[in-house]
Amino acid sequence: MVKTNLDLGLVEELLNKTQAEIEKMAPVNILLVGKTGVGKSTLVNNVFREQLASTGIGKPITKHLRRISKEGVPIVLYDTRGLELSESVQSEVRKEIFQALEENRKKGPDEAIHVIYYCINANSSRIEESEISFISELSQQVPVIIVLTQAIGQPAETFKKYIDDLNLDVIAVRTVMAEPFVISEELTIPQKGLKELIGLTFDVIPSEVKDAFNNAQQVDIERKAKAARSWARRYVATTFGVGFTPIPFSDATILVPMQITMMAHITAIFGISLERTSIASILGAIGGTSGATYLGRYIVSNVVKLIPGAGTIAGGIISGGTASVLTTALALSYIEVLSFIAKGEVKGEYPDLKNIGELMRKELQHRLKNSDRDPDMQEMLKQEKAADAPKESLVKKMINKLKR
Repeated sequence: MVKTNLDLGLVEELLNKTQAEIEKMAPVNILLVGKTGVGKSTLVNNVFREQLASTGIGKPITKHLRRISKEGVPIVLYDTRGLELSESVQSEVRKEIFQALEENRKKGPDEAIHVIYYCINANSSRIEESEISFISELSQQVPVIIVLTQAIGQPAETFKKYIDDLNLDVIAVRTVMAEPFVISEELTIPQKGLKELIGLTFDVIPSEVKDAFNNAQQVDIERKAKAARSWARRYVATTFGVGFTPIPFSDATILVPMQITMMAHITAIFGISLERTSIASILGAIGGTSGATYLGRYIVSNVVKLIPGAGTIAGGIISGGTASVLTTALALSYIEVLSFIAKGEVKGEYPDLKNIGELMRKELQHRLKNSDRDPDMQEMLKQEKAADAPKESLVKKMINKLKR
């Protein structure tokens, strides 16, 4: 159970800051092209979080083009319909697509299409001349990835080779099994190809929308964790660098808003749908029961003693190094917990709140007790030590502001 005396202000602050971070992200825009029934919705629901194809809001922008989006998920999908119909309808669909590409480009980078997934059912083992021509035209405007859906066995690989040999001007051809395919009780063809599709997409989309794409994708959790560790490394180095001004114990509370900001940014990177109760359980596990002041002093008085070599808080002063170790351990522990939650969400499994809090508490204690030999901790701290500390750190500025 979550502690009932938890300061809900901290929970709201983390939620609000997470939302603010997501709103800063420039959305990634993806055009889905393919005939009805090729598995575009299945692909979308397995690649992106929140079951976008099922729960997103679909808004028709032309007769054969639909815009799909969902609040809190920084991605916009454009889905085509009608390519399997008569030649006259196909011509109409293509015209609408090229008009949309042009209009979105004129609206600016936030609206422009960044990549096209051209989906073909691998079991069809055929690509029409009209499709080859269409793909060639599309690739002149936007990077195109051909996605062979429902790819089972050697026929799919043979079809892929055939398309590869056409030397189309596309980024690549990828075979995908978006979700496991059950043949019998004894035999199931596993999901495959999604992580490769994610990696390829990251390579071709503009740098300014990579954060949004990472937030939206649910396939490569380690990629999210890596991005979070990279960001946390820079954050801790800037804010809690070893060379920075020591922090008076009486001002320990200033650690908390900085750490909440850090946790909010990490949450935004992961893009998981944390609820208030989940956040309360996590914060409660590290002592957040009576507001920022109590939390800051609780962490310092009860957690610092776990750090090898930290000793006591001599003269009521927390060294910059101790603050750095503490915040690094908090970042890495939180990333581990979010990775656990994210993997569960993909499977439709949501961990018990008590287990989330206990996992956070154990992770933090383990990181602190083993900070001198934890490879992740040492790598992050080494980079922090190498960072050039400014003449007047953010910590010092905040302390001075509090004292005025």
